[in-house]
Amino acid sequence: MKKVSFAEFGGPDVLRLVDAEEPHAGPGRIRIAVRAVGVNPVDWRIREGQILGAHPIELPSGVGLDASGVVDEVGEGVEGVEVGDHVFGEGSSTYAESAVLSAWARMPEGLTFEEAAGYPSVVETALRVIREVGVRSGQTLLVSGASGGVGSAVLQIAHDRGITVIGTAGAANQGYLRGLGALATTYGEGWVERVRRLGHVDAALDLAGSGVIRELVELTGDPRKVISIADLGAPALGVRFSGVAGSVPEALAEAVDLISRGKLRIPVEKSYPLAEAAAAHIDSRAGHTRGRRVLII
Repeated sequence: MKKVSFAEFGGPDVLRLVDAEEPHAGPGRIRIAVRAVGVNPVDWRIREGQILGAHPIELPSGVGLDASGVVDEVGEGVEGVEVGDHVFGEGSSTYAESAVLSAWARMPEGLTFEEAAGYPSVVETALRVIREVGVRSGQTLLVSGASGGVGSAVLQIAHDRGITVIGTAGAANQGYLRGLGALATTYGEGWVERVRRLGHVDAALDLAGSGVIRELVELTGDPRKVISIADLGAPALGVRFSGVAGSVPEALAEAVDLISRGKLRIPVEKSYPLAEAAAAHIDSRAGHTRGRRVLII
């Protein structure tokens, strides 16, 4: 089979499309014929060699966590899924024609493989940071970098829970944020005052790592009410960096429920063939994403 791999840490040019042996589903695992793969910031952070304790790797390494596809092998002890089922979920080295998943769910009715691949990690992350920041119904959550995949999920999940959301994004994405139920404003000079005019902030999330931790603490009045998933320097300012995944099966179940109820939809901004994984990483790292980027097998 073909898979994307890298033998050294570095820029997108270290990614190679190589021939590899097919993986097999061990106990408690399934294997899928991959149809689409979600591209996440953690993918290029790992490739660059950034310190991410939750994802220790050995070189050479495959790439990717999220995927959707058709089950073609079921490991020992696995129940409730059969060969031929259409699933989405999380595993390892998913930038490949075949991948083993450790957590999965059947795809909701009406969802394409391309769309489904964009949900697993972002929904788990969104649910985790909403829980960790402690925001409740009736309160207001500020989301910095709100138009990407995690932001899109946070806005919709928070809205479903009765939480008011203020989102910051580029000028081109203001209508997109409002369409997801958020109060929207642009980042850049004067953004703190623009947020203040929209309302009191009870908690805040940094999803973009754009150097705004001090301002988020200022707006909430308490570093314990701020969570970052993108700024490794956040702990130096008393803010928690959330990089360790919680229960992926639970997140997938909630994603299925939200999608089925029409409460969650994350658009695919751009699709790439597997051979263009490097281009997908370049675009993902540049930011300004609306929704998700995926690789198509």
